[in-house]
Amino acid sequence: MGLDIPGATGSRPDAVPLDESGAEDLLRGICFKTGPPRTVGVELEWLIHDRERPDLPVGRERLDSAVEAVRALPLSAALTFEPGGQLELSSQPAGSLMECVDTTAADLAAVRASLGAAGLAPVGLGVDPWQPPHRRLREPRYEAMEAALDRAGPAGRAMMCTSASVQVCLDAGEEEPGPLGYGRRWQLAHLLGAVLVAAFANSPFQQGRRTGWRSTRQSLWADLDPGRTLAPGSGSAPREAWAAHVLDTTVLCIRCEEGPWDVPEGLTFREWIRTGSPRPPVRADLDYHLTTLFPPIRPRGHLELRMIDAQSGPDGWLVPLAVGTALFDDPEAAETVYRAVKPLAETAGSSAAPRNPLWTTAAREGLADPELRAAATVCFGAALPALERMGASGAVRDTVAAFTDRYVARGRCPADDLPEPGGPTGRGPLTGRGLPAGPSRLTGPVPSAGPSRLTGPVPSAGPEVPTGPVDRPARGPERLAAGPPTIPPTPPRPGKAASA
Repeated sequence: MGLDIPGATGSRPDAVPLDESGAEDLLRGICFKTGPPRTVGVELEWLIHDRERPDLPVGRERLDSAVEAVRALPLSAALTFEPGGQLELSSQPAGSLMECVDTTAADLAAVRASLGAAGLAPVGLGVDPWQPPHRRLREPRYEAMEAALDRAGPAGRAMMCTSASVQVCLDAGEEEPGPLGYGRRWQLAHLLGAVLVAAFANSPFQQGRRTGWRSTRQSLWADLDPGRTLAPGSGSAPREAWAAHVLDTTVLCIRCEEGPWDVPEGLTFREWIRTGSPRPPVRADLDYHLTTLFPPIRPRGHLELRMIDAQSGPDGWLVPLAVGTALFDDPEAAETVYRAVKPLAETAGSSAAPRNPLWTTAAREGLADPELRAAATVCFGAALPALERMGASGAVRDTVAAFTDRYVARGRCPADDLPEPGGPTGRGPLTGRGLPAGPSRLTGPVPSAGPSRLTGPVPSAGPEVPTGPVDRPARGPERLAAGPPTIPPTPPRPGKAASA
């Protein structure tokens, strides 16, 4: 989720208050840092499960001890833990795809070994298939976030505490138009993003039952908060659209030095600037506000692709990283893919991602949808020669090719291979036979303290079509309003406003 916080927990008393035009100028200046695409990064979120009984929650003391051991590792990536105990590795910006892959693979091997010594494993699934939301981190920002997000229903807690993703970070692109221009890449991301949702959907279960979505994680994000998770409108140039979107989105919380943070309702950042109440906002407040916006593509100087479910297996994470980098940064592939996904704009309609028909279909149907399958076939077909031109190793190309053959060529996604989690105790196929660790193509055998249940490659591909019918969602943004079926969460504490 990447809830980084620039600056201190509050604003300096002598900081200069923002004015509206100054805030707009600042946002337009920092959202897209242009230049030839050179660097790439990846943020990997993982659920932490017991290797033998992944259906059972990991005790607090045991998790705390494992976290302490992982924090002591000499990692290249930044290491953080999410509110539900998920682990996140955020790579440093790398000068090439292979540099990013190699350093991340080395970090991940060390993390797996450390967790394995405690009988734990990092698990690549978009949503925990067993556990209800349970927040482990008790910090002011998470207290405020939970209070704010509860206003829109249970999706916020589920996102905070039970979801995991692969986030690919790429340069914004060149100032000039063309396949590598930032305007083209911004447009491409909002159409190709739906294809990536569909191809990498890997979260069909929640709290022991099937939800009806290939990517329950994406359905949670779409149901989270209509303003906070939407892409900006498409009627303006990207910089102007993003600046307006930021200022017109409601403030999640107002930080303070002591006591709980204020959680205003319905206060946009623009209104906060204009009223100056409860105190005038300053630059640090705007910086923090930016970290509380969760559109599917977030411009942070670079482009942060946030729509991909966490992937199973020792090397599953590198497929979206390699494919995303190839399709954006190789000029030939970028042009081919742009032509392939441009017709998807008609399906998307006028509503913003992810609450439009294209993204809804991607999350619900995956590549069972013929239109998305056709687009994915072109995209993955373009990625393989692009990876060779970019100097990707044979191991990386083989891993991408294996994923393409197993899923894209068959109109399937990883969610279609996951066995049922069984009954309420979790004693079903997902905890038994089946997801052996196997060797990593990059680092060799995966360190383990015993047989892996959920960390290895998914079982062999079954039939070429998903089992059972999946209803096509209505072609309209209202289809996501209900969200996935969930077990009601623990209600907010008395005296606190429900959050979104």
